[in-house]
Amino acid sequence: MRKHGCGKVPSLRRTMADLGEADEAELQRLVAAEQQKAQFTAQVHHFMELCWDKCVEKPGNRLDSRTENCLSSCVDRFIDTTLAITSRFAQIVQKGGQ
Repeated sequence: MRKHGCGKVPSLRRTMADLGEADEAELQRLVAAEQQKAQFTAQVHHFMELCWDKCVEKPGNRLDSRTENCLSSCVDRFIDTTLAITSRFAQIVQKGGQ
């Protein structure tokens, strides 16, 4: 097995300690963004389960028109709500930055 540099691979703790403030801030920003993505994905999955449970009575090879309309309406409400919340959050962030 080949060793790196002076013969030791730097530990994560040492590497983190060597980061400058700008690098550390960037790393924190990236971690926060990944956490937000994970939370959004979890919310989407949860919402999909809610719409499925509400709209699909008996799964089959095809969806009937009532089920399609219910799912479409459910998803539309989710999108509208998400956009409203996102817009409001952006307003709060913008006001906080002024």
